[in-house]
Amino acid sequence: METIQPQKPHPLYDIIILGASGFTGKYVVKEALKFLNVPSSPLKTLAIAGRSHEKLVKTLQWAAHPSSPPPDISIITADTTDPPSLLSLCTQTRVLLNCVGPFRIHGEPVVSACAASGCDYLDISGEPEFMERMEAKYHEKAVETGSLVVSACGFDSIPAEMGFLFNSRQWVAPAVPNHIDAYVSLESDKRIVGNFATYESAVLGVANMDQLQELRRSRPRRPRPVIPGPHPPKGPIIEHQEKIGLRAVKLPSADAIVVRRTLVTQIENPHGLPGINESAEHAEKREAFWSSVKPAHFGVKVGSKSLLGIYRIIGVGIFIGLLSRTSFGRWLLLKFPSFFSFGWFRKTGPSEDEVSSASFKMWFVAHGFSDSSLASERKSKPDMQIITRVMGPEIGYVTTPIALLQCALLLLNQRENLPKGGVFTPGIVFGPDLQEGLQENGISFDLISKSALPA
Repeated sequence: METIQPQKPHPLYDIIILGASGFTGKYVVKEALKFLNVPSSPLKTLAIAGRSHEKLVKTLQWAAHPSSPPPDISIITADTTDPPSLLSLCTQTRVLLNCVGPFRIHGEPVVSACAASGCDYLDISGEPEFMERMEAKYHEKAVETGSLVVSACGFDSIPAEMGFLFNSRQWVAPAVPNHIDAYVSLESDKRIVGNFATYESAVLGVANMDQLQELRRSRPRRPRPVIPGPHPPKGPIIEHQEKIGLRAVKLPSADAIVVRRTLVTQIENPHGLPGINESAEHAEKREAFWSSVKPAHFGVKVGSKSLLGIYRIIGVGIFIGLLSRTSFGRWLLLKFPSFFSFGWFRKTGPSEDEVSSASFKMWFVAHGFSDSSLASERKSKPDMQIITRVMGPEIGYVTTPIALLQCALLLLNQRENLPKGGVFTPGIVFGPDLQEGLQENGISFDLISKSALPA
């Protein structure tokens, strides 16, 4: 006699936001409220979670202001050091949004609970070692249980990934890109104040570089993208990009690593990742999208309109590079962030005025060949340039919640069209569908120019 497997109970909530009372978490709650019980939105039920019930109540009041908080939002006490509380969260929701960083310290128990229960997981991590370690440890379990685990769904690394894919798709055959460089420019009418969690992630990212290299050596080698033409030259330490009006220096960031992981997954799945029960229409859209994506070398640089700004960036980089290697150095960096970042980061975060006045531009300057046959010629040099731009509001507290919520809404709205489960990058999961939602919520994608390069 055939045994009938009991069906998984329907979760109480569409989304639970974990770490809702944190600096970024409260802005994620504010963004989520815009979509709660709106007729065109799939978000009908929402809960917020964290360690302090009192702080969560205040967060909800702040996020709903000047209105009263919706009465049907649940407040749940949970802690990343209490695995049973995390498993309880996962059984109550379709999607868990994790805003509790640093993820190297607090992230794994949450991923573990989601992968065990089959709940979908999104976070705003920008920590490469954490992301790759989660893939190594939990991918197979997540595939088995049907849990989609996707990190880097905030400013790290949605604008970079979606911007890379947007630029790559402008290269119409027979043209091919060779390298795409992203130039990040932060702008504000007032002083720029960054998210402390971003600074903390940078410090821990440098500190964990050796562990990341060790992790990579321990894993099977995966195929690398075949990129037409020679490897791009290194170039000067301080670069002057006249067409976009910026001086820039290389930024060791999660963005380039995340994009590279997406391209590797694309090699293994040239038409993207098929959905669990995908519609024929979406399958056609997915295959058309990924067949138009072309691999390229990718790097990220941080730009400034002034040389003084560049010297400040270099100074912060030197401090983090030198001091992150020792526990005492890390203590200094994290104890006195304002001093070591020349005022760019502080533990209290920016004021609401500073947040509302800030914005970003991310320019994608791509060099390639007008015909792919030119790339194989001896001593070939790119003869074509395409410049695109992604532009949006303040990065840590406005763009990050927008990006995270758009990923979550896609999970709610199109779950059948998305992969069953596994640990992936945002681009490979949401690539064909995400740009439209971002554009509707204040993040623009523009083609700036296509031009021939002098011989």
